[in-house]
Amino acid sequence: MNVFKQLKEYYWHEKKLLFASIFCMICVTALGLVYPNLLRYLIDDVIPNNRYNQVPYLAIGVIGVIAIKGVFQFITGFTGGRLGNWVAFNLRNKLYDRLQFYSFQYYDKARTGDLMSRMTADLEAIRQFIGFGFAQFLNVFLMIIFGSTMMATLNWKLTLVTLVTMPFLAFTAMKFEKNIHPAYRRVRQSMSSLTTAAQENITGVRTVKSFAREPHEVEKFAVRSEEYMASNLVTSNLWARFFPVMELFANLAVVVLLGTGGYFVIQGSMKTGELIAFFSLIWYIVGPLWGLGYHINNFTQSKAAGERILELIHQYIHVKDREKTVDLDLNNVKGHVQYEQVTFSYPDKKPALTNFTLNADAGKVIGFLGGTGAGKTTVVNLLMRAYNVKEGRILLDGVDIRDLKLEDLRKQIAIVFQETFLFSSSIRNNISYGDRNATTEDIIKAAKLSKAHEFIMELPLGYDTIVGERGMGLSGGQKQRIAIARALLKNPKILILDDATSAVDMETEQEIQAGFKEVMAGRTTFIIAHRISSLRHADEIVVLEDGHTVQRGTHEELLQLKGPYRETYDIQYADAPAVNQAAQRRGND
Repeated sequence: MNVFKQLKEYYWHEKKLLFASIFCMICVTALGLVYPNLLRYLIDDVIPNNRYNQVPYLAIGVIGVIAIKGVFQFITGFTGGRLGNWVAFNLRNKLYDRLQFYSFQYYDKARTGDLMSRMTADLEAIRQFIGFGFAQFLNVFLMIIFGSTMMATLNWKLTLVTLVTMPFLAFTAMKFEKNIHPAYRRVRQSMSSLTTAAQENITGVRTVKSFAREPHEVEKFAVRSEEYMASNLVTSNLWARFFPVMELFANLAVVVLLGTGGYFVIQGSMKTGELIAFFSLIWYIVGPLWGLGYHINNFTQSKAAGERILELIHQYIHVKDREKTVDLDLNNVKGHVQYEQVTFSYPDKKPALTNFTLNADAGKVIGFLGGTGAGKTTVVNLLMRAYNVKEGRILLDGVDIRDLKLEDLRKQIAIVFQETFLFSSSIRNNISYGDRNATTEDIIKAAKLSKAHEFIMELPLGYDTIVGERGMGLSGGQKQRIAIARALLKNPKILILDDATSAVDMETEQEIQAGFKEVMAGRTTFIIAHRISSLRHADEIVVLEDGHTVQRGTHEELLQLKGPYRETYDIQYADAPAVNQAAQRRGND
C-alpha cells in the first residue's frame, strides 16, 4: 500500500468523497444482511405459526430495503466516480507539469510511447481502482466481518466449523497477489514497449516507405506484440491456477456447513430457518472471497501503474532554478554572452566541448562551422540551459546563467532548430507561439522577414490554415520559414539559428538572410550552419572539431588560412566559376 500512501496528496484533498463512498458501502453491505434474517424469520416464525398476514409486510420491507440499498449504491458509485476522476485529473496535470520541466538530458533517453502509456493506460488503472476498485476491495472485508458476526450470533459452533476453510482462502489470495503483481508489472512494461513501437512507426512512416521496410516493421512489431501476449499469458496461467483452488475451498465450506448444520437440525440444537440463513450467509462471505482475485487483479494493476507514475513524478530534474537567483532586468538586457573554459560531456560519452571560450559582445553575430558531432549545437544548448554546464561557466551580461531564473533567461533567447516542429494548429498560432499578445500586423511582419508571407497567402485560409502534426502538408523549407518567423516575433535579445535555412534553396536563403540583417541589428546572434554562405556575414566564425576550437576569425581572415574553413569553402565553391560562366552565356544569348 506504500504506492497509495505516496499518492495520498492527489486524493486526500477530496477525502470527503472517499469517506462518503466508504460509509455508503458499509450501509449497502449491512443492508445485505436483511435478506438472510427475513428468510430465517419467514421459515421459523411465520410459516410454522400460520402468520401469513405478515408476508405482504415482509415483501414491502424487502422492497424498502432494496430501494434504500439502491440509493446508497448510487451514492457510492457517484462519489467514487468523482473521486477517481479527481485523482486522474490531479495526476495528469502533475505529470504534464513535470514533463514540461525535465531537461533535454531526460528526453534524450525517454521514449514517447512509454510516456504516453503512463499518461493514459496507467492513469486509467489508478482512476478505476481509487474510484471504484477500492470500495469493492473494502467491501470484501466488510462482508466477511458482517457475515461472520451474524453467523456467530446464530450458532457460534457452526460458525467456527464452517469458517475453518477461510484461512486457506485468504492464504491462497495473498500468495496469488505476491505472484500476480510482478506479472502485471511486466505486462505494463511490455505494453509500453508495444506503444512505443507503434508510435515510432507512425511518426517515421515516410522513412519506412522510402526504404521499403514495411515487412521489417511488421516483424519488429510482431516481436513486441508477442512479448505483450507472452506476459499476458503468464498472468492468465496464474489466474487459471487461482480459481480452481478458490472454488475448492469455497465448496468445502459449503459441504462442511450442510453436513454439520444438518446434524445440528436433526439433534434439535438448530432450527431449519437458521440453517437456511446460514447457507445464505456462507455465500454472502464466500462470494466476495471467490471474487477476491478480481479485486486483487485491479489492485495489483493499479499498484504497478502507480509505481510507473511515481517513477515519472520523482524523476530528478537536472536543470532547475537555484534557491537564490539573480533578478534579471528584462527591459535592460544587452545580450553580452561569454563562455569561460566550458567543458561538457553528455552522459556516458566523451567530452562534446573542451575548454571552450568565447566572448560575444552585444549585437554581434557569431557563426559556428564544423562536422557532425563537433559541438556546435552543444554550444547553444548550454546557453539556453538545455543542459547544465559541468565545468567552467557561461555569462549573460556578466551574470552566470545558472544564477538566473530559467524563465527569465529563455525569454531572452529565441531558437530555430534544424528539425522544425509545428503544432497542430493554425499558422497564425504557430508563429505567435512565443508571444500570444502579438497583433496580426506583428505576425505578418515576422512572416515577411522570414519570406513566409507570400506562400502563406497562397494557402486557402492564409494565416488561419491549419497545419497537421509536425507541419505535415508543408514543404521542409516552408516549415523552416514559419519557424524562423516564430523566433523573430519573440523579439529576443539572443537569436540562435541552428542550421535554420538548411531546407530552403540558395535563392530563398539569400532573401531570408537579407531579412536577417534587419532583425539581427541590436541582437546577439549565433548561427550554426554547414553552408559558408550562411556564415560569411558573421562578425566572428568559430570552427569546431571534436569539441575543440581549431579556428576562429572573420570570413575573410579564415579564407587566408589553411584549415577546415578554407577546405569547406573550396568544396562548396568549387563549381562557382563554371556556374558564373554559364550564367554569362545565358545572358549573352
